[in-house]
Amino acid sequence: MAAAATTPGQRADMVRNRRLLLDAAAAAFAEHGLEASMGEIAQRAGLAKGTVFRHFPTKEDLLAAITLRLLDQLAGAAGRLLEADDAAAALREFMTNGVEALAADRAFCEVIGRPSLQHSEVRDAIAELCVTVEALTARAREQGAIRGDITGTDIVLLLGGIHQTAAPLLATQPEAWRRYLELTLDGLRTATPSALPHRPPLRPELTDSALT
Repeated sequence: MAAAATTPGQRADMVRNRRLLLDAAAAAFAEHGLEASMGEIAQRAGLAKGTVFRHFPTKEDLLAAITLRLLDQLAGAAGRLLEADDAAAALREFMTNGVEALAADRAFCEVIGRPSLQHSEVRDAIAELCVTVEALTARAREQGAIRGDITGTDIVLLLGGIHQTAAPLLATQPEAWRRYLELTLDGLRTATPSALPHRPPLRPELTDSALT
């Protein structure tokens, strides 16, 4: 027997429930890390636990969806900043906002290395983010604001690196990441740079191994 067609009202409810679940999950994971349970997320969303599993059969599926939202947010910010006249200020703003978003999410460091990052949509979104950030970085290189051997993939990796450097301090010094961001920005500038001892990473390497 064929399944009954979904009505417009049912589709609207599904979209609404998915949004509620993602918002609740993002808040729960940001506060408690990956220990947050699916039951707690359902309770936060005001939905039955079964609704969670209908949308996201596993916690990895849910983490992948949240990761996609973050990647889309970062890519959108980078895309908007491509229109800025001052490429150095645009790159600084992107990195500042990016690390701040990661620092607000306790689960981010815990997600690195999990199967959720192997989802094809997540891998595609990481590659797309690198392309957009490369365009942002290229403008800064062309304006002589940063050293000529810095790539967009370098910048994407540095966002997570800065966050993870400050992560042990976040409980008592939540703004500590700003110190390491400033150190990183100094290293990107063109004044008397040292030659980098290793070739820049490639985008396929980033999606295949660096984040998984």
